[in-house]
Amino acid sequence: MRAAVEALTATHTHQFDGNIDGSFYCPMDPDVRALRAGTCARCGMTLVEGVPDIVEYPLDLKIEPPLPRPTAVTRLTFGLTDPRTSQPVRRFEVVHEKLYHVFLVSQDLSFFLHTHPERQRDEDFHLDVRLPKPGMYRVLSDFYPSGGTPQLIINTVIVPGSELPIDGVSLQADMAPNQTQNGRVELTVTPRAVAGERTALIFKLAPVEGLETYLGAWGHMLAASGDLIDMVHGHPVAAADTNGNSEKQLQFSMAFPRAGVYRVWMQFQRSGVVNTVAFNIPVAASPQ
Repeated sequence: MRAAVEALTATHTHQFDGNIDGSFYCPMDPDVRALRAGTCARCGMTLVEGVPDIVEYPLDLKIEPPLPRPTAVTRLTFGLTDPRTSQPVRRFEVVHEKLYHVFLVSQDLSFFLHTHPERQRDEDFHLDVRLPKPGMYRVLSDFYPSGGTPQLIINTVIVPGSELPIDGVSLQADMAPNQTQNGRVELTVTPRAVAGERTALIFKLAPVEGLETYLGAWGHMLAASGDLIDMVHGHPVAAADTNGNSEKQLQFSMAFPRAGVYRVWMQFQRSGVVNTVAFNIPVAASPQ
């Protein structure tokens, strides 16, 4: 069974602004511009000359078995095609220490997974997962084909069952501090989140001792709307020790596509342990 690419919203948090001066840009953060060759001060990637030419790469998702069973192993195989040559894509750029990132989210938003498919050199990427219960799952692929531009593509996997839910989840705002495996995280949103407008998500991590970069960044964030139509992946635009060096503050720049409540997962690493926190952020409708 093949799952077609969904016409859904999947974006990085940084959008290209054609008015920004500079002959070189960062493929991952196109708003980072420079007049000469070098590396991105934000993510470390090599700057590319010119103006980004955004081309979507077709992704054919193969699901084995075709009808997945809850808790059983399901293999997802990601078949990618170069739209210019119609040939399989085999060369990728390393982004945050990996060639391919996958985010899996269940329909009720209770299941979240950030992982990395594997492959042999001349094969498609594949991932073995155990989906916990019947329902719809969104699969967000994040990769950067050599010679192309970074891609974010959403697919859907359905796990059949008598308890298959029909409607999405109704999220309630919840920005209470999270206690993690070995830390504590508080969230501040400033200014208040309004659909289509840029806002700062500021995560305060404590204690500072033992905090480490995770996959080349201080944090990784995924935001999803309650109906799973919108999915946004981002990384911090700033990080600093605050409050007498007792906390580390990570700032993400975010523009939520629509009004509603979004679940936001943020991951960080402390003393070798990857911590995942989740907050439900209310987003107001634009006054215009």
